[in-house]
This record gives sequence, structure tokens and C-alpha cells, in this order.
Amino acid sequence: MEEKNLHLKGDKTDKKMKAYKHLKKALMWHKVKELWSKGLNKSQISQEVGIHRKTVRHYLEMDEKEFYNWIGKRKNLPPKLHGYYDFVKEHLENHPYLSASQIEDRLKERYPDFPEVHSKTVYNFVQSIRSAHQIAKPKNKHVRVFEKREETAYGEEAQVDFGVYNLAKQGGGQQKVWVFAMVLSRSRQKFVHLQTSPFTTATSIYAHQLAFEYFQGVPRHIVYDQDRVFMVDENYGDLILTSDFQHYVQNESFEVVFCRKADPQTKGKIENVIKYVKYNFLRGREFTNIAGLNQSASDWLKRTGNRKKHSTTRLVPHHEWLKEKEYLLPIKNLLKEPEVASSKPYTVLKDHTISYKGNFYSLPVGTYKGENTQVLVSHEDGKLVVRSLEKAHIASHTISILKGKYIRNRDHARDKASGIEEKMVLAIDKLGNTDKAKEFIEGIRNDKPRYLNDNLRLILSKTGNQDTEVVSKAIDYCLENSYYNALKFTELIAYFKKEKEPALVISHRKPQVPQQANTTPATSKINTYEKIIQQ
Repeated sequence: MEEKNLHLKGDKTDKKMKAYKHLKKALMWHKVKELWSKGLNKSQISQEVGIHRKTVRHYLEMDEKEFYNWIGKRKNLPPKLHGYYDFVKEHLENHPYLSASQIEDRLKERYPDFPEVHSKTVYNFVQSIRSAHQIAKPKNKHVRVFEKREETAYGEEAQVDFGVYNLAKQGGGQQKVWVFAMVLSRSRQKFVHLQTSPFTTATSIYAHQLAFEYFQGVPRHIVYDQDRVFMVDENYGDLILTSDFQHYVQNESFEVVFCRKADPQTKGKIENVIKYVKYNFLRGREFTNIAGLNQSASDWLKRTGNRKKHSTTRLVPHHEWLKEKEYLLPIKNLLKEPEVASSKPYTVLKDHTISYKGNFYSLPVGTYKGENTQVLVSHEDGKLVVRSLEKAHIASHTISILKGKYIRNRDHARDKASGIEEKMVLAIDKLGNTDKAKEFIEGIRNDKPRYLNDNLRLILSKTGNQDTEVVSKAIDYCLENSYYNALKFTELIAYFKKEKEPALVISHRKPQVPQQANTTPATSKINTYEKIIQQ
């Protein structure tokens, strides 16, 4: 019965959507006819209402009766895309969160001879498959509000930021990938470089040079976060750069601009690029090797990232870059790969540590695979960096100047590969097993993957036997304000719990009079005292 009701509800929703689309088309048809009657030609009408010239011509060829018969007919799938039905259906079933834009990009990547069709055609094709097979797309209810800034001049500014993303590996497991991205603020031309270890100052400088080669020039200013890759300290507003980066800036054409931390108003463009790379390019891919992934990223930029109309400017970034590159400054430094610190193989001990210059340094649980397990160890930027024999990043430690010490990262002691999914299920169940609870726990996983275990443990230990209404209010507040933090969540539970408690009522009672106060004291007659005095 419940399934039937859901089906009927879905049918009603589909009918409402269809009626809404028909109404939009009808209003557009009347608008086209009105502008035509005023003497505008087809091209002018197309620019005025924002539809293709062929659609304008099609509308003008129909009278009102023909138009309503046309929109009432059931539309067939575009014949050009029939052969791709199974490919799209399989992708949507395996990855329902993929957007139509991502599906279009995957089709072009998989099939070099994919026909030239409008993105709207692909969108309708994807939506029809979703509807036919009831493949709903998970909704993200978080909307960040940004204030619109004036466009910068050509060649004036670029923005830089970093990101990290977990990719599934062929054969199982995950591979963490670090992202460097730069975007020219005016044209929105993007550049992306990926690697399997955190960016250091040296590798970041190399990524800058790759970006300048890609852009064929250097912008006058580059906006950054106050990142430790580039800064060593902030002295009451005076930013102190790392020596290598400061030397690089002094010998290149651009000036640095550091914005405040978490300041989307200043560097919202690059934040959107990082999100675009994660959720349009990386999401749903499998990792094979970093060289192949960087080549795929380059192809994606040519095909989608810089070739599709930007949602804000409504212009194609590549076309705008052809203008902007004329305003860029010349590149002073020649492209040079960063010097790779010499690595030496070290044997991993049974307790998941390595012995390095008289000290023991921890490694993640699971690194030791048996006798003769080895890792590569190097000294980079004052840190001890440990990589696998395949050069994948494993751990980093500050080098101790003392001897006989055990330098331990507490996170290494946890076997994160086992039990984490079970803990997530238990935490969701503790929070009521609702869609919002799932969204909140998944948000913690995406926002703080390194501290997921800590957050889950806190939720499991602090949210038992709580009022469901209080828990629901705390989850809503966290989702609305993007607070993916268990400590903040438990504090909100305590706050809403206290808020729900009834106010203390002070009753006004009559004061209790002690029993002794009602006792009547003994008295004597005055005549008795007078007789005593007269004697």
C-alpha cells in the first residue's frame, strides 16, 4: 500500500512538472509572437528571449492550435543518442549523484565520435532515463550565499587553491589525490594539476610554472589562502612567506595577495573551481596512475572545464582566454621540475614504526605487511616524509632533535579500514536513521575524513537516550550552517535540551511561623508587685 501511494505521489509530481514545462513553453510562444508582431527579426528575438534561432523559427511556423497539439504530443528520445542508453543507465545506477553535465563529459570521453548535440538534449536524455528507471539524484540542500563582485580587468588577477579527494582504486581500496588549481579571474580559464602526496613549497612552485605555461603568461596578482605551503607565520597582519616561495615571487612577474581564512567573498571563483574538479571530473572515477589521471584532467579541461559556457558569465572560458592572454605578463622562470629529495628504503618494524637516526616514527596500522616490508624515507622541508615503494604518500613527521624518542601520530594507531562503515551505520541509527542524519554523517566524512573516527566515537558516546526532537533540531542547525563537527553537534544538543526544559516557577508561600511564637507568656497582676515594693 505504501509503495502504491509513493507511486501515485510520483505520478502527481511528474504531471505537475509536465504542466509547468508546458506553461513555460506556452508563455515563450506568445512572447515570440508578440516580438515578431513588433517587427523584430528571428535573430533579435532569439537574443531577447534566450532561445535558439531554430526554435524561434519553429514557433513562428505554428499557429496556436498547432502549437498546443505539438506540446501535447509525447516526445521520443533523440535518435542520435539511442545507442548510448545502456551506458548512461549503467552510470546512473552505479553513481546516481552524477549530473547530466558529468554524464555528457563521460560520453565524450568514452566515445570520441559522440555526435554534436546541445547540452540541453543530453540533459533531457538523462532525465528521461532517470524517470523511466526511477533513479533519483540525491539532493544537496546547502546553499551558500555570495555577494557579487565587479569583474576584474583582463590579465589582472588569478586565484589559487588546493583540495584533496579520495578515489576508488581498481581492485579495491582508495587512493588520496591532492589537487592544485588556478583560475584566471576574468576569463575563468582553469588549470588543474594532481599528485598523490601533499603539496610542498617546491611542488607548488612547479604547479605554478605549469599553469603559466598553460595560460601562456602570468597575471599581475594571485590571490591565496593563508596556507602553510606559502607562509610560515602571520605577525599581526604582516605575512611572512616561506623562504623558497618568497625567492620565487621576487623572481617572477606577479604579486601575492593573501585573503583572510575562509573568505569566499574574495576567492569564491577558485573555491567553485575546486568543487567543480571534485564533483564533475574526479567523482565516480577509478585511480590507475597519476600520469594517466593528469592526462585525463587535461582532456577534461579541453572538452568541458574550459569549453562549456560559464554559469555566471554565460561566456566560454577558452574564448575569453584568447582575449585575456594578450594582457598577461611574460614568464620569467623556465619550467623546471622540482628536485626530488633523495629517498632511502627503510624496513618497517612489526609495531608499524621505522627507526630513523635514533628515533622511532609511527606509521599507519596496516603498513607492515610481513618481513622485509619497506618504505621510502626522505627529508623534505624540515619534515620526515614516508612513501610507499610506488611513491604514494604514507606519513609525515616533524623530525625530533632528541634521541631515543617515539614520535607518534595518534591517528596512525587506528585501523581505519576496519569498522568505520559499521560505526557510520551505528551513528546514523543513534541519530534516528533519517535522511538528514545520513546527510550529516556523510558531511563529516567528506569534510573531515582524517577525523571521522573521532567524530563518530563522540557521537556514539554522547547522544544515547536523547530526545528525538532535540537531536533533529541540532542536525537541522548543523546542516543549515555547514557545521560538520561532532563536538559542535553535542554542544547544540545540550543547548536545545536546556531550551526545552520548562522555566523554573517560583511559588509565593506564606512564611511558616515557628510554634514557639504562638506561646503566650505567663503574666502577674500589678497588685502583687505593689505589695512587694511597699514591704
